[in-house]
Amino acid sequence: MTRHDALVQVIEALHAEIAALKSNDVAALERATRAKLIGIDAVAAADELLPSPDMRRLAEEAHRLNETCRIYVNLMSANVRKRLQQLTGDGASGYRSSVSGYACA
Repeated sequence: MTRHDALVQVIEALHAEIAALKSNDVAALERATRAKLIGIDAVAAADELLPSPDMRRLAEEAHRLNETCRIYVNLMSANVRKRLQQLTGDGASGYRSSVSGYACA
């Protein structure tokens, strides 16, 4: 597989990850993440030395999509944290362990 083909595979997997995150489809997220990691390994294993302008463009697109995924995950995490705080009546910014008495951030 060429580096170009591998980058295209990574981009397709990132689009699938975003769709899975939007729909809360855990199985699809697992599949997309696995495909993304396989694609990243293929990019790293490619023997091509100098990236072409097209390859740089694909890499930048993959980076942008990965940042979009990261933002979705962070938003979901913040929503879960907020909901848990509402349910427990805890307005603090960190989680508290009722067993140890230590707060985790």
